[in-house]
Amino acid sequence: MPDLVDLFSDTQSRPSAGMREAMARAEVGDEQAGSDPATNALCARVADLLGMEDAVFMPSGTMCNLVAILVQTRPGDEIVVDGTSHIFNTEAAGAAAIAGVATLPLATRDGVFSAAQAEAAIRPAARTAPRPALISIENTTAFSGGSIWPLDTVREVRDVARRHGLKAHMDGARLLNAVAATGISAADYAAGFDSAWIDLSKGLGCPVGAVLCGTREFIVEAWRWKYRLGGAMRQSGVLAAAGLYALDHHVAQLGVDNDNAATLDRGLRAIDGIAFEAATQSNILRFTVEGLNATAAAFVEACERRGVRFRATGAHEVRATTHLDVDAEGITRAIDVAGGVAAAFRRGGAGGSSPAA
Repeated sequence: MPDLVDLFSDTQSRPSAGMREAMARAEVGDEQAGSDPATNALCARVADLLGMEDAVFMPSGTMCNLVAILVQTRPGDEIVVDGTSHIFNTEAAGAAAIAGVATLPLATRDGVFSAAQAEAAIRPAARTAPRPALISIENTTAFSGGSIWPLDTVREVRDVARRHGLKAHMDGARLLNAVAATGISAADYAAGFDSAWIDLSKGLGCPVGAVLCGTREFIVEAWRWKYRLGGAMRQSGVLAAAGLYALDHHVAQLGVDNDNAATLDRGLRAIDGIAFEAATQSNILRFTVEGLNATAAAFVEACERRGVRFRATGAHEVRATTHLDVDAEGITRAIDVAGGVAAAFRRGGAGGSSPAA
C-alpha cells in the first residue's frame, strides 16, 4: 500500500535521497583490515558521542547486545534485564543459545527498574547458583512505551553493578530519542558504563547497522566475536556513510518524531475505548483496546485495511512508533482512522470488512 501510514516500528523508515547519494559517493576500503575510511570515521564519531574510547560497526543492534554479553560474561553466568527488554524477548534467546548465560528478568511497569530491584536481583555467591555478571538497561524502552530512564536511576543502577563487580551495559537503540526529549547528552547517559550502543536503522533512518562502544580492550574482544559470528565486512563504508549522513542530517528529526508521538497520544486518548497505562515520553506509544471489546490483532487489522499500520504486542496491547517517514498529516490520518475503527467496534462490529468502510 503506497500511501500507508506505517507506525509498526521506526525500523520501517527508508533511506532518504540524500542518504542514498552519500552511500553512492562513499569512500571505501577494507573494514576487516581497518582501512575503510567511512567506517573508521563513523566509529570515531559514535565513540565520541557516547564518551567512550572506541567503537565497532555492527550489522545490527541484536549483535551489539550479544557481543557485549559474550565479551563480558562466561557460560553459566547470569545477566539482569528488564522483563520487557529486547534482550529477553526478541533476540531469539541468543544470550542463552550462544553466550550460555541465564537471564534474570525484572518485573517493571514501564521498563525501568530501580537500584533496589537491581540490588535484590544479585545472588549471593553459591556454588549451586549462576554467577551474576552483568546488568543491562534499555534506554529508551522498546516494549514498555518508549520510557526514558531518569538519569539518576541510570547512575544508581550502574553503581549497583560497580559495587558488586558486575559489568554495566546499555542497550541504547533509541538513546538519541531520549537525548532529543531531555537535552541530556548521550555521553552523560552512558557515563561509567562498560558497553553501550546506538542503532542507525531506527529513527536515524539508515538501512542497516549499529555501533557498539566501550574501552579499547573491550572493542578488541568485541571485534573477535563479531568475526566469529559472521559480522565482519569488507567495503562497509557504503553502509557507514549512511550513518554519518544520519548523524549530520537526521538527529533533529528525532525531536520531531517525539513531538508527533505526543500529538498521536493526545488524539488517541480522546477516543472512547482506547486507554493508556503511562504517559508517552519519546517516539513510542503503548495503548490498549480492551475497552472496545476488541483484540489488538483485530484492531490492527481493521486499521491497516484503512491505510494505517499499528503493531499488536499482546492480547489487547497495541504499539505505535513515529519516525521520519510519518509526517504531521500522517499522524492526523492515523488518529482519524483509529477513531473510525474504534467507533465500529463500539457499535459491535469488527471494524468493517471493506477497505472503503
